[in-house]
Amino acid sequence: MKKIILPVLVLVIILVSFRQQQPKVSVAVAANVQFAMQQLKTQFEKESGIEVDVSIGSSGKFTTQIEQGAPFDVFVSADVSYPTTLYKEGLADTPKVYANGLLVLWTARTDLKPATDCKLLLTDDVKKIAIANPKTAPYGVAAVEVLKYYNLYDQVQPKLVYGESIAQTNQYITTQSADIGFTAKSVVLADEMKGKGSWVDVDPKAYGPIAQAAVVLKHGSDTNADAAQKFYNFLYSAEAKSILKHYGYIVK
Repeated sequence: MKKIILPVLVLVIILVSFRQQQPKVSVAVAANVQFAMQQLKTQFEKESGIEVDVSIGSSGKFTTQIEQGAPFDVFVSADVSYPTTLYKEGLADTPKVYANGLLVLWTARTDLKPATDCKLLLTDDVKKIAIANPKTAPYGVAAVEVLKYYNLYDQVQPKLVYGESIAQTNQYITTQSADIGFTAKSVVLADEMKGKGSWVDVDPKAYGPIAQAAVVLKHGSDTNADAAQKFYNFLYSAEAKSILKHYGYIVK
């Protein structure tokens, strides 16, 4: 019996040791990239053998957390300004744009038909409009720009409900807690969201470009440089660009 138990114990110790030694990279990811990141993570782990630990949230909140010492290695933001802030504070390397995002108007209600002019938002049929919080989420900033572009903001402001991130905004829309809302095109193109309601592209002229940048953070450079840099480099690879294009992002 002892002869059998000993090899098993040795095997267990080897497996535990392997798991402890397996490289890992911790990535803070803006909520609009949530679904694309699932595929990016799978592809990167397959190629590199490095495990990706993904946290999803708003870019603004992640920036605050990183400033307060959150141990992320890489930050995949929904804009350029938040990574630039971290760079100026000495908490990140130079930001680099990995994609440009697009905005859509989306509803889960079958009786509503979104249109590019957004006039539907003025009707009595629409009582709540979901947008991401413009104080912390770049897609929320873009949504406000759209409403102002069409001279609707003052009229619909009482109808606005704010998600902490695009993820919570999506929840408001899909559960019909809000009648309609603005979200990232990458969300409605995800397999998980196909067939849920209807959406329309918002004219890109109605809002500023949503340039999205990533950075290797100081924590990553100091404690996990190899894994952090490999994941960062992967974001700009042809494979990653192909995945991002599939989710509606504009990449160069």
